[in-house]
Amino acid sequence: MTIFDSIILGVIEGFTEFLPISSTGHLIVASQFLGIEQTSVTKAYSVIIQFAAIFAVIFNYKDKFTIKHVNLWIKVFLAFLPLAVIGFIFSSQIKELFSITIVATMFIVGGIIFLIVEKFFIHEDKQTTIDIEQVTLKQSLVIGFAQVFALIPGTSRAGSTIIGALLVGMSRKASAEFSFLLAFPVMGAVTAYDLLKHYHEFSDANLITLAVGFVVSFIVAYITIKLFLKFLENFTFVAFGIYRILFGVILLTFFN
Repeated sequence: MTIFDSIILGVIEGFTEFLPISSTGHLIVASQFLGIEQTSVTKAYSVIIQFAAIFAVIFNYKDKFTIKHVNLWIKVFLAFLPLAVIGFIFSSQIKELFSITIVATMFIVGGIIFLIVEKFFIHEDKQTTIDIEQVTLKQSLVIGFAQVFALIPGTSRAGSTIIGALLVGMSRKASAEFSFLLAFPVMGAVTAYDLLKHYHEFSDANLITLAVGFVVSFIVAYITIKLFLKFLENFTFVAFGIYRILFGVILLTFFN
């Protein structure tokens, strides 16, 4: 993996991780296009850029990481539990689901679901939750079960949690922000597991390449979170639904 590859993948990870368009699918396409093989270096690199994305959440929401927001974090971790339990129990079966066809299909299915949900979306004056501090335990649990669908490759963790949040009456902005915070325990657990599993592979990795990937992924993710929230002040998720469908079709056509 070259410095150029590191920059490109870092940008893609940082930009797509928190948007409802699945970072996995985009990284697959980019890796194939760049001719990057799955080696110890690429495994170590994927851990690093995920770690950078976690830091982007912390820096964007550092005011939420205090004891006075303990109730919010109880709800966040409640939403995390269904994915953690089901993902652990069915980890081997989930790995067998991975294929370009499934990724592409879930891109399309997710896009259609976004368009349907937006078609019947509750208007601002009828929403029950416009701030993440108002999220209830019931809402967080529903969002948690919605997130389980993210175990299917190509579904998008952000996409499934945002859809779940919209369906329980949360505003677009609140849905996105809760998804960001929920990424902290989810990606934290995944990164910690990958670090334990692949720690010996870091000795073979180019530290400069890893450092570049980390910095690029962090900066892009940090900016993306802010721009995404600005976007939702004036626009809906329709554009993401259409994009998912088109990207899924491209995957089926050219990469299957």
